[in-house]
Amino acid sequence: MSTPDWMDRTRAVRPGEELDVAWLEKYLAEKVPGLTGPLVVEQFPGGHSNLTYLLRMGEKELVLRRPPFGAKAIKAGHDMGREYRILSGLLPVFPKVPRPLVFCGENESPMGATFYVMERVSGVILRAKPPKGLELTPELMRKLSENFVDNLVDLHAVDWRAAGLGEIGKPEGYLGRQVAGWTERYGKAKTDDIPEMEQVAKWLAGHLPAELAPTLIHNDYKYDNLVLDPERLPSIRAVLDWEMATIGDPLSDLGMALAYWVEAADPEERLALPFGLTMLPGNLTREELVARYAQKSGRDTRGIAFHYVLSLFKVAVIAQQIYFRFKQGLTKDERFAAMIVAVRVLSRAAARAIETGSIR
Repeated sequence: MSTPDWMDRTRAVRPGEELDVAWLEKYLAEKVPGLTGPLVVEQFPGGHSNLTYLLRMGEKELVLRRPPFGAKAIKAGHDMGREYRILSGLLPVFPKVPRPLVFCGENESPMGATFYVMERVSGVILRAKPPKGLELTPELMRKLSENFVDNLVDLHAVDWRAAGLGEIGKPEGYLGRQVAGWTERYGKAKTDDIPEMEQVAKWLAGHLPAELAPTLIHNDYKYDNLVLDPERLPSIRAVLDWEMATIGDPLSDLGMALAYWVEAADPEERLALPFGLTMLPGNLTREELVARYAQKSGRDTRGIAFHYVLSLFKVAVIAQQIYFRFKQGLTKDERFAAMIVAVRVLSRAAARAIETGSIR
C-alpha cells in the first residue's frame, strides 16, 4: 500500500549518519516483545537538531531518536535519557505523545551515543511546503491555528508534579538563566560579527520581567512538531520533539511559538525562512494567538513582547550552533550552510520588536 503524498515521508539515511543495523536489530528483538526482523532503517529528513529514524520490523513501525554526530560541545540539548523520561511521565496525563519503549545508555550502545525508541504516531506533519494532494483551505488553517493554541493551553495545564516531572527544570529564576545561558551559547558558537545579536542580548539582560507561575513548557512548539490526524483534520494526534521541554514561565513557551509564526505581512526575508505554513490564509495572526491564549488560559499576557524577543534570540542561537557544527565539519548536511542567514534575519526581527515594543 503506497503512502499518500501528504503523509510524513522518510528517505534513505544521509551519508555519515548511518546506524549499526545488525546490532540494533538484535538489541530491539531482545528489548521489545513481539518484534522480529529483518530491520529496515530510513531517516526522517526534517529537523535540524537530534536525528530521527524510522525503524520497520515486520508489521511494526518505530522511531529512534539520537543526538547529531559531533554534538558533544552542545550536548545539553541532546539528552536522550531526559527526553525519554519526559515522554514516560507525560503519557498517562497528556496522551498526545508517542509511547516510549526503550532507552539505551552510552555504555550499552556501540553507536557512540545514547538513543531511545518509541512507537511511531503516523499522520500529517506540516513542514515548510504544502503537502501534495492536501488542500489547506482558509477554513482548515483557521481551525488548526485555533487547535494549536488550545492544545498549548492544555499542555500548560498538566500537573507536572503529579507526573513526576519536577526534576526536569528549576522554575525559580528561569528567565534570568535563559537570558544568561543563551547569551553564553551564542558566544561559544559565534562565527560572524552580527551587531543585532549583541544588541538583543544586552536588552534582554536589562529587561527581565516578573515571572508567571511555572508550568510544563515544550520550548519548541510549532506546526512541524505536531502530528495531525489524517482522518479528522485539523485534529492534533501528538506533539513531538520534547528535547527542550522544562518547567518554567508559560509565556516563554508562547513566545517560542510566536518566534516561528511567520505572517504574510512580515518582511520578505523572514517569509523566506523555512518555518512552516503559518502565513497561509486563514491562520490566526500572532496577536490573535496571544488573545486566544489569554482567553483560554486566563493568564496575563501583557508581557509577551519580552518573551517574543527572547524566543527570536534563542532560535537565532540555535541556528548559529547548527552553522557552527557545519563550519567545524561536524556534519555534512548541506542544509546547514544557510543557517547564518537565519541568524541575521531573526536578530533583525528581534531588534525591530524591541524598537516597536510589539509582536507585529
